[in-house]
Amino acid sequence: EKSVQKISAPFSTQPSVFIPPHTLNLTSFTKLLKKLQEMHPGVSRDEIVEAVVKVRKNNNGMLSGLSISSIVERTSVIL
Repeated sequence: EKSVQKISAPFSTQPSVFIPPHTLNLTSFTKLLKKLQEMHPGVSRDEIVEAVVKVRKNNNGMLSGLSISSIVERTSVIL
């Protein structure tokens, strides 16, 4: 007969919340897409995302360090 060992978890009144690191800038990305969609109404969201990805690739694989206006400008050139 096997014995099952029970482990008690610490009691907390606050639920733990885990936010994955890649979602922290989701608000900025959403604002960026909205601005680009307003500037380029005839372009699909997917095409805009592809252009933003190209901007990231052309900037050593990163968007950090670029201002939103710079990203918008560079993306608009691609579009």
